[in-house]
Amino acid sequence: MFLPIYRGWVVIFSLVVCLATWFLIEKTQLGAYLRAATENPTLVRAFGINVPRMITLTYGLGVGLAALAGVLSAPINQVRPLMGADLIIVVFAVVVIGGMGSIMGSIITGFALGVIEGLTKFFYPEASNTVVFVLMVVVLLVKPTGLTGRAA
Repeated sequence: MFLPIYRGWVVIFSLVVCLATWFLIEKTQLGAYLRAATENPTLVRAFGINVPRMITLTYGLGVGLAALAGVLSAPINQVRPLMGADLIIVVFAVVVIGGMGSIMGSIITGFALGVIEGLTKFFYPEASNTVVFVLMVVVLLVKPTGLTGRAA
């Protein structure tokens, strides 16, 4: 079994983009403003920061990342209007398992679930659709906030 060259580059490029996004949100002043604005927008507005513009730019960055994911997956998957609809449930499971509010937890969980689901498809294809949900249930039973989530 081998990994085609394009898929290898997609994995490497997506890992770089994920780490760059994490660095932007966790280690820069813009990220600190963004995290503060999600907790207390009135206080951030009092410091002279335009919170609605910052939220708009954040949504724009998210749309750009989603478009990049679509462009990267287009040569691998069939391009159609609802090509990401079947991934929404798996993305939900990644966020739940990784923990709400933890970008690094979601990155690690996303790659780990991708590997686990791929290995399950190879060794036991009938269970490949349910392995993600079984893992999600187990994690929620053991740690309800997810693997790296913060308690409210």
